Amino acid sequence: MSTEASAGGLPAQWGLAALGAVGLAVAAALAGYAQVHPGDGAALTTLGFSGMLQMKSWLTTAATVLVVVQLVSALAMWGRLPGVRDAPRWVTPLHRWSGTVAFLLTLPVVFHCVWSLGFEDEPARVLVHSLAGCAFYGVFAAKMLALRLRRLPSATVPVLGGLLAVVLVVVWFSSALWFFGQSGYASY
Repeated sequence: MSTEASAGGLPAQWGLAALGAVGLAVAAALAGYAQVHPGDGAALTTLGFSGMLQMKSWLTTAATVLVVVQLVSALAMWGRLPGVRDAPRWVTPLHRWSGTVAFLLTLPVVFHCVWSLGFEDEPARVLVHSLAGCAFYGVFAAKMLALRLRRLPSATVPVLGGLLAVVLVVVWFSSALWFFGQSGYASY
C-alpha cells in the first residue's frame, strides 16, 4: 500500500486529514445553522404525507432500507459476501443508484430538520438524533471526496461507507422508529 495521496504526491495522511476536515466542516455547518435558526416547526411541504413527522419518518425508513441494499451490494463488490465470488455486472450500478436515491430521500428530511425544527439537545434521544443527523452529512461528504482522492489507504472508502450506514441507522432508531412507536405503527 502506498503512502501517497493525490496527484501532487502528498502523503496519504494529508488526504485523510482533508476527509476529516471536510466531514467536520459539513457537520458543524449544519449543526451551527440549525442552532441559530431554531425554526417554527412548520412544514414547508409534506410531499403528500399527512404531516411533516410522517414524511420524515417514512422517507428515512426508505433511505435506511436502501442502505441495506448499499451494504449488501458493497460486500458483493468487495468480494466479502458469502457465496458470491464475482459480483454480477449489475451490482455496481445498483450500489450507485441505491445510494443516490437514499441520499435524495434524505434531503427533504434534513431540510425540515434544519429549517423547520432546528438543533435540539433535550431529551437525550433528540440530542443523539441531532448529532447523528449532522454527522450523516459530514460522513457522506467525506465518503464522496474519498471516492475522488487517489492512493488513500484501501480501507478508507469501505470504512466511511460502513460508518455512513451506522450513522443513518442511529438516525432512524432515534427518530422514525421512535415516531412509529409513539403513533402505534410499531411497539418496542
